[in-house]
Amino acid sequence: MTRSTGAAGRPRADTAKLERGFGLLAVLGVILVVAGVIGLIYTAAATLTTMLLFGWLLLVGGLVGLLHAVQARHTNFFWLGLVVAALNIAAGVVIIKTPEAAAEALSMFAALLFLTGGVFRLVGSLVVRGPQFGWTLVQGAFGLLLGILVLATWPSSSQYVIGTFFSLSLLFDGLGLIATGYGGRRVVGMVAGK
Repeated sequence: MTRSTGAAGRPRADTAKLERGFGLLAVLGVILVVAGVIGLIYTAAATLTTMLLFGWLLLVGGLVGLLHAVQARHTNFFWLGLVVAALNIAAGVVIIKTPEAAAEALSMFAALLFLTGGVFRLVGSLVVRGPQFGWTLVQGAFGLLLGILVLATWPSSSQYVIGTFFSLSLLFDGLGLIATGYGGRRVVGMVAGK
């Protein structure tokens, strides 16, 4: 009798654990949405924060890579690992010391990516005329327009471009996590018969 009670209690405990996990996922989503909205309001601060975070990630990654290269000093990997680690450390230091200039360079790079991607999508959609012709044409035109807008106001656009993109990414990732958490809880509740 105690064995059957234990077996029946286990699925309820697993169900509660799953619901709690999906609930925490939704809470994380709410935090990301709030951070994304705050970033969209304060885009200059979000840009600066993003660049500093990126610089520190490069610096720490370079230091870890340097340690790994030193550990592998008797292998063929040593020189490649050492060069990559040195480049990461140097880039991290430069970005941390001059985040505004790094944001300008990254904004220019993003604008050029939008321009070239937009042109290739436009030309590709006109040449191929596949089943997604309309969507590809719209994506190409949107990428081209976005690239032109960023370049037209560059370098002043660099104060908000990176922060806006990062904040939008946080916002949409957060909305996705909220939907996953809420949907997961509903599915678990339906399966458990609640």
